[in-house]
Amino acid sequence: MLQLWNKYKYWVVGVTALVWMTIFDSNNFIELIRLRSDLSDLREKRSYYKSEIIKARKTEKDLFSNNKNLEKFARERYLMKKDNEDIFIIVEPENN
Repeated sequence: MLQLWNKYKYWVVGVTALVWMTIFDSNNFIELIRLRSDLSDLREKRSYYKSEIIKARKTEKDLFSNNKNLEKFARERYLMKKDNEDIFIIVEPENN
């Protein structure tokens, strides 16, 4: 038995370490792959939100640079109206 251990001790220790690092360790390979996937998703979301911020800043600049644009935005988005006006909302049916 001792002779067998001396012959394969490096293989046993290596396989044991590999199994430990793959399954049981807190920084295992499976967790590493999952975290890299999450990081990739977060980078995509970051680029999306950066473009949305640029759009929102442009919209804000357009709205607050002119009172007519602000009034048009309020009427379209929030259905605001003057006292002597009526609002009619026309909804097109969905194509099913």
